[in-house]
Amino acid sequence: MKRMLVVLAAAMACAFGADIAFADERTGHFKRNADGSRDCGHLLASGNPDYPPYLWQSADGQYLEGAAADFLKQVGELAGVRIEVLHAGSWGRVQQSMRDGTLDMIAGAFLTLPRLEYMDYFYPAFQGTRTVIWTRDNLDLNYQHWSDLRGLEGLTVINNSFGQDFDTYAAQNLSITEVPSLEQGLRMLSYNRGEYLIYEEFPGKAVAAREHITNIRSYETPVSTENLYLTMSHRSECNTGALRGRITQAILKLLADDAMQNMLEASIRRWGENTN
Repeated sequence: MKRMLVVLAAAMACAFGADIAFADERTGHFKRNADGSRDCGHLLASGNPDYPPYLWQSADGQYLEGAAADFLKQVGELAGVRIEVLHAGSWGRVQQSMRDGTLDMIAGAFLTLPRLEYMDYFYPAFQGTRTVIWTRDNLDLNYQHWSDLRGLEGLTVINNSFGQDFDTYAAQNLSITEVPSLEQGLRMLSYNRGEYLIYEEFPGKAVAAREHITNIRSYETPVSTENLYLTMSHRSECNTGALRGRITQAILKLLADDAMQNMLEASIRRWGENTN
């Protein structure tokens, strides 16, 4: 077990080094006006690249596609700005870019207290989600409550959050190993290198289907039900009250039109077509 963890740590270190170099090529290249000031008619955004049907990498690896990307770009159009949704590295790296101010926005994040320290949230949320427990299909955890996970070895994706209450409980009571991607977490679970995986229902099903992982299942009782929000970096030069107001108005209009539901249905179809 110790050797496996050492190998995993080394692999993660290599992956993160490459991820940082990749992200640095994609973020921080903001358009400037003639006087050197920031052109706030053009914003750079990103999100979790392992998050279908909400977000996934485009075929050329340069951008993110999915319902959350579609929603954010439509918000931009209504607010009078162009928003590019880049593939800017892993979810952990995207959050670091928000801390650094080399990205303006995130297309879908849960609300947690630590994240409030470096980005503003737009209300209301644009989508609700269910986080569930995944196990191998030959292992019955009889999961009903968080306490049922005590004493077991869990997995999740690095820098993920499943709501402030659960995050606090997990930090104090559970043994959970963080891995770089959802695909890796599902494969480790499938290969019996963890007893359960915590992740959201739709993305878990989508990635498992793409990777032909068939020996896992999820429990009906959710770990948490959380909302997804659009966010803006505190360090973005374009983070002004006027722009935040226009973005909020755009979110309200799209939600009133039930636009996200239509985008989600179209995204699920597109994801299926791309993975068949």
